[in-house]
This record gives sequence, C-alpha cells and structure tokens, in this order.
Amino acid sequence: MHIAWLGKKSPFCGNVTYSREITNSLLDRGYRVSFFHFDPPEKSGDRPHSQPDIQEVPIPFLYKSQIYTIPSLRSSKVLVESLQKLKPDLVHASLTLSPLDFKLPEICEELGLPLVATFHPPFDNKRLSLTSGTQHLMYQVYAPCLSHYDRVIVFSFLQRDLLLRLGIPDKKIAVIPNGVDTEKYFPSSSNLKAQLRANRLFVYQGRIAPEKNVEALLRAWRNCNMGNDCKLLIVGNGLLAASLKHAYSTESNIIWMGFVADEHQRINILQGADVFVLPSLVEGLSISLLEAMACGMTCIATNAGADGEVLENGSGITLSTHRVTSQLRTLLPLCRDQPELTALLGQKARQRVLDRYTLSQNVTQLEHLYQQLLNRRNIRVGNFA
Repeated sequence: MHIAWLGKKSPFCGNVTYSREITNSLLDRGYRVSFFHFDPPEKSGDRPHSQPDIQEVPIPFLYKSQIYTIPSLRSSKVLVESLQKLKPDLVHASLTLSPLDFKLPEICEELGLPLVATFHPPFDNKRLSLTSGTQHLMYQVYAPCLSHYDRVIVFSFLQRDLLLRLGIPDKKIAVIPNGVDTEKYFPSSSNLKAQLRANRLFVYQGRIAPEKNVEALLRAWRNCNMGNDCKLLIVGNGLLAASLKHAYSTESNIIWMGFVADEHQRINILQGADVFVLPSLVEGLSISLLEAMACGMTCIATNAGADGEVLENGSGITLSTHRVTSQLRTLLPLCRDQPELTALLGQKARQRVLDRYTLSQNVTQLEHLYQQLLNRRNIRVGNFA
C-alpha cells in the first residue's frame, strides 16, 4: 500500500513528532510512504525520518509557524500534479491548519483517492461551550470541511464528542490516540541525578509558550522552598523562554537546558528524573506526557485536552486548569517527601501506556482503518465497472 502523507517537518511541534513516528512505523511495516510537507527543496535533506528511502515532496508556502501555515498560490497545483505522478492508494493529512486543508477533499475526490485527516488542535476540556475560547472556534471553523473527509482521526473521546456536537457524522470519526514507542521509552537507571547533584529531580519538557503555563510551575517551585537537593529541569524553548529564565535566574535549583534535539538525551532525562509536570492551559494529547509515563515517571498534568483522560484510573495526578500554582504548591512537596508513592504512580503510568497508548497498537488500528477505506473504494469502483 502506498500512503501519501501530508504533515509537518518543521518547526518542531507535536505535529512534527506525530508525522515522524507514524510514517516511520508505516515504513517499518513495509508500506510505501510519500511525505508531503511545507519546506523548501533545499531543506529536504534535513529529514525527521530514520529511513533513507522515504520520498519527500516539498509544497511551496509563504509562511509557517508551530501553529499554522500559509501555502503559496502554487501549492494546490504542486500537490495535484505530485499525486497524479505518484499514484498513491490513499492520502492521510495530519492537518497543518492551513487553507490547503479545506481544498483537500475536493482534490482527492477528483483523483478518486480516499482521504483521512488527523485533527489535533489543543483545547481545554472544561470549556465545552461551543461559543467559548479561540481553540473551540478552530473546531467550529473546521467542522464543515471535516465532514467531507472519509475519516477524521482524533486522539480522545472528548474530541470525538465535540465534533459530534458540531455535526460530523459518528461513522466518520475514529479515536486513535497518540502512541509512544515503549521499546525506546522505558524505565531504566540513569546517572542524571548524580550529575546534577540532586536527590529528587522534577522535569518540565515541552515548548515554553503562553498556553503551556510554565510560569505557574515556576511560581509554585519558588514558593515551596523545595531545598537544594531538589532540582527542577526545564527542557525546551519558545516565546517566553528568555523572559522566564531572566525572572527566575536567582533560583539555583532551577536548571534551564533549552531545546534538546537528541532523542537519546531526552530519554535519558526522563529515565533519570522522578516527577514530570505539565501545567498547560490547553492541549491536544501531549506526546511528552506519554513519553514520561512510558519511562515510569510520576506525572502531574492539568486536565487540558485529553491529558486528563490519559491519567485516569490513578495513572497520575490531574490538576484543574484553574489555580494551577496553588495546586502545585501542595503537590510538589508531597512528591518530594513520598518516594514510595511516586514509585507506585510511575508503575501505574507505565502500565497505562502499555494498555492504551503504545505506538505499535495505534498504528495497527490505523492499518485497519486504511484497509476499510480501500475495500470500500474497491467495492464502489466495482459497482461502476
């Protein structure tokens, strides 16, 4: 089977990770994958894929960011001509929040290609009014278009319910969550705490942007007086990184690592730390959270997006998105002083990932979905023959 995948290579964000992990897994299972992305041709050697044989097709663009993309006027023509030339069996778009997303159903219908979307804008699951919040506005804008895709993949039942309320037929929605490679991300010993001279190590890993609410964690940490043998590791970069680093520069037990590109180093950090904290105001389904859980860390996260659903059944500690700092002021010392509790929570987190959020299981679900769509297309073509 030949899959035409539309996604992002850069700048780094959850969409980039999702596209990389899924397409690499499909290649490992013997599928042919053509990767369409918004990058200039001269950057096509800077690939997020481990396999050298993936075919990349750059699509021209005017602007792109971690959130949205503006394609050029030639983008539709380049896409159509490339699809006609490559003749894939199916198109899967990890939607890049661009005007091209709205043209894909018409393009694929004309070419006779089944079309799948993965739709994963973040949201706060407590703001379920369809008239509140800019994130829910994105769902409202996209809903009429998504109804014309053959299948729409979302990461949680919360997202599914929201799309149902916006009029997308139930039969078109598939809940296939993010997954993590549990053979790469697993509990193991690490000398990280010895290197940092820490007895207990807490970690935030992700973008440092307003919606990630990192300052709520920093304020709580400062107020708790956690002691010199407890360290908070901030891994990531973003819009607020410089200002927050300056504001909390006097805190000797906060370590700013910046963006860590090397996956082995990121895994080593998760394996060597005790507690992962994600104070986001909005989320989709955090891959960083799943990676930390797979490494057996105690995880504290807000119930933004699907993250609360991930931490159900005692798999972690869930916070409200309101008054995050005050909640963390209670929980941080508790996690510092109760290593037996955090060890138990880490075991339950790992098991939760094994039960529902492994990359292997979720790619298998995706394979079944692809086959259903191809079977339906073949039946339809046979009826017209």
